[in-house]
Amino acid sequence: MQQLQDLTGRNILVTGVSRPGGIGAAIVRRLAEYGARVLFHGSADYDRAMEYWDASASFAREFEQDLRREGLDVTALASFDLYRPGAGEELIGLAAREAGYLDGLVLNHAYSTSSSLGQWTEEDIDRHLRVNVLASMMMIQAFAGQKPEGLRGAVTLFTSGQDLGPMTGEIPYAVSKAAEANLCRQAAAALSRQNIQVNCINPGPTDTGYLTGEAYEQVAQSFPLGKWGMPEDAARLVHFLQSEEARWITGQVISSEGGFQRG
Repeated sequence: MQQLQDLTGRNILVTGVSRPGGIGAAIVRRLAEYGARVLFHGSADYDRAMEYWDASASFAREFEQDLRREGLDVTALASFDLYRPGAGEELIGLAAREAGYLDGLVLNHAYSTSSSLGQWTEEDIDRHLRVNVLASMMMIQAFAGQKPEGLRGAVTLFTSGQDLGPMTGEIPYAVSKAAEANLCRQAAAALSRQNIQVNCINPGPTDTGYLTGEAYEQVAQSFPLGKWGMPEDAARLVHFLQSEEARWITGQVISSEGGFQRG
């Protein structure tokens, strides 16, 4: 009998995969290790613009090759910006043609910049909303349209901790992530009769390389164990939600923060 967390036979698209230290890379590896055929997409230009130390234009192909050498079934899709009109639907179509169909969707991508009140611009707010909300909505709609009837579908979104405490240094991002949490609840109800479960994860502060030095240590002390969450922690929860173990869970926003304590 197939184990409930075995993902063999499932075709899953993961977005936001463009550098080795990110949550996306950990998700791809985890899902593929448990038998899924995983297709992944990222925007290396964004990570390079954000000056992540591990960002490179060659990452996707190198990551694909490394995992294939381990015997894992993964495919790196062409990199493009989800801000572009029609990009979300294009990505679903590209992945579905490559795999035959998709029955899993992990929307891990995010556009995030520091932007305090008094610094907002219409262009920056628009980019947060188009990438984080509009693209996700269009991808969910396209995903539901291509899923073969009778198969279980699973969509996993990502939010942040904006409902648990203020994020005044990145309000456009926080607003867009609040919209994603609401999208989870709305889409879960709308897609339930198609046997598609939609859930959302708040992974809490995760060590993906965006903080170092004193600031990094200060955040670490806000966890009871004195250490950050790791990308693999989020990946384990994504795996559960994509597996048959989660077939009775939908419309939920799950905060998996390791006991993170806000000041």
